[in-house]
Amino acid sequence: MADHLSTWGSRIADRSAVVCVIGLGYVGLPLLRAFHQAGFRTLGFDVDQAKIDLLHAGKNYLKHLGEDFVKAMCNSSRFAATADARRLGEADAIIVCVPTPLGRHLEPDMSYIEQTTQEISQTLRPGQLIVLESSTYPGTTRELMLPVFEKGGLKCGTDFFLAFSPEREDPGRKDFATQTIPKLVGGIDPNSGKIALDLYRCAIQQVVPVSSAEVAEAAKLLENIYRSVNIALVNEMKVVLTAMGIDVWEVIAAASTKPFGFQPFYPGPGLGGHCIPIDPYYLTWKAREVGYPTRFIELAGEVNRAMPEFVVERTIMALNKLGKAVRGTRMLVLGLAYKPDVDDVRESPSFELIEKLEELGAHVDYSDPHVPQTHKMRHYDLQMRSVELTPTSLASYECVVIATHHAAFDWQKIADHSKLIVDTRNAMKNVKGRRDHIVMA
Repeated sequence: MADHLSTWGSRIADRSAVVCVIGLGYVGLPLLRAFHQAGFRTLGFDVDQAKIDLLHAGKNYLKHLGEDFVKAMCNSSRFAATADARRLGEADAIIVCVPTPLGRHLEPDMSYIEQTTQEISQTLRPGQLIVLESSTYPGTTRELMLPVFEKGGLKCGTDFFLAFSPEREDPGRKDFATQTIPKLVGGIDPNSGKIALDLYRCAIQQVVPVSSAEVAEAAKLLENIYRSVNIALVNEMKVVLTAMGIDVWEVIAAASTKPFGFQPFYPGPGLGGHCIPIDPYYLTWKAREVGYPTRFIELAGEVNRAMPEFVVERTIMALNKLGKAVRGTRMLVLGLAYKPDVDDVRESPSFELIEKLEELGAHVDYSDPHVPQTHKMRHYDLQMRSVELTPTSLASYECVVIATHHAAFDWQKIADHSKLIVDTRNAMKNVKGRRDHIVMA
């Protein structure tokens, strides 16, 4: 034990440790770059060979990070990328950033973590540190990963080390980056926690130790449940106030003038991203195991999941007032990404909006400057290309639905040339001229 601990201390100090990140997506790629910038030798692993090939060519596939984001790293002798799991044994530290989606019945899909755990176990050797970053239910690291790693005879805390450190990435955010977002770290045991803490401190400005992996796992869920519940609150307020003829956006702005006791959240067409729509259900699933319902959290999920249907209903009503039916109507959805100014379409409500409108017989296109064409996803395969916004193209649609408020959209042009606009983001608040063709949803 003392030998592994002292060895880790020297490897961190002289940056000789090899840090491997598994899963080179929105979380893993920036993290790998952060460790590379900290002076470590780095190994990126992903099952998607296309990503590996792009990295070998020095190209970045996450456009919101900029074209030059990976160039320095990829041109360095301290960097390698692979899809060969046999190379995991080369790493001293392995950080797991794989997806944790939901199943058909809103149950946790742990297949990616399970598969990755098995792959790591095949090359696990004394002295290695493994850290899970994927959002999951409390107990995952200890109950799911630890038994697999110890099955071969090595003991955690003495022969190898295991910890949890939740990712906190927010794609497209400008005021925080991977290195400046405070990092929680909780070990399966004190030795694991200490090594993980010391390693992250080399790449992250502020690292916050917690007493266990379970605390770190639960903290991540609380962060996103907090947002889910408050977004559900304003979404429900939107539905109620709309029925009363009151502008929910003006109400939120008015309430925000209070300097204490209130934090503004904003409604939308539904939740998107990999965390907020998913993480609450990881806790509700685990809560059933210990015999306690999570009524408040589940209610928030129901409200948020109902928002695409609310938008469709408002769209139907708006068309009806013009004497038009949805069936046969040409419609354009603005924004496929789940949030503005990024190309991240994970769990985006725009997909459900398009699906629901098409089921009603509409002919639906989309426009998104950050997503030129769709790709096959877990639940959707639209096989569509983005439509260029011109006065002629806008005028060719009977209805335009604003799902994502990208800064690149020219809202005045959209207002001037669209026949009917359904605005789910208050994107049209500052346009000039007539507004009788704008419907809030």
